Amino acid sequence: MTHSLPAPLDVKLMNLTASVLLMGCALGVLAAGTWWLLHYPGFAIARIVVQGELVHNNAVTLRANVAPHLAGNFFTVDLRRARDAFEQVPWVRRAQVQRVYPASLRVELQEHEAVAFWGPESASAMVNSQGEVFEANVGDVEQEGLPRLLGPRGSSAEALQMHGLLRPVFRPLGLEVEELELTGRGGWRAKLDSDAVIELGGGTPQEVVLRTQRFTRTLTQVAAQYGRRVDALESADLRHAGGYALRMRGVATVIPDAAGAAAAAGATGGVRRR
Repeated sequence: MTHSLPAPLDVKLMNLTASVLLMGCALGVLAAGTWWLLHYPGFAIARIVVQGELVHNNAVTLRANVAPHLAGNFFTVDLRRARDAFEQVPWVRRAQVQRVYPASLRVELQEHEAVAFWGPESASAMVNSQGEVFEANVGDVEQEGLPRLLGPRGSSAEALQMHGLLRPVFRPLGLEVEELELTGRGGWRAKLDSDAVIELGGGTPQEVVLRTQRFTRTLTQVAAQYGRRVDALESADLRHAGGYALRMRGVATVIPDAAGAAAAAGATGGVRRR
């Protein structure tokens, strides 16, 4: 029976050195291959395909504005950063970016649909159909007659919902809610396209709508009683329990709760001639 002798120390060192060198060569080849992959011109992004219903942007301008912010090639480009770059473009609400082999990016864009202005007239903020606030050049807005909504930060969706509930209440009178504000105390204030200002009060949306419906159902009769049309309304306050106060051009009147019937029949109240 033969026994192998342990390898001499110098042989062990040579074997270890050879293994280290071999591993270093392998790592060097891998690094060189990675560098080549990152810098090979054939893997550069050759096309950016933009899809979606674009109203305020066009594909050529988008590509020109975003391309300088795309670092890397087809394999290394950061899709999240690419998405963020597209979503920084005015009017773009959402972007989805995908690689399309061999050298393209496909971008699906959704633009904001402006349905209202947000904040004071000096601001450039708008509200989209989802109730989200976004910044845009208001000069790019093509729709006419958009309402203006105001309120505390984060209340845009609530204001848009309330405007949608109140709009059909005033429309039978030929009036539009031009401006709607949620005040700091939680009450609602509406300005109509006739310049009338109405304090709607607070409460749930259903409570506000019910108060407003009672007001609009009797407004025509009350105005006619004093020889006025509904567009002569200057202001109204619906925060009174069981009734409302209003002021009309030439006449100011307070309607007590003598009526659903009383107002329809020509409710009497304190009248001040102006």
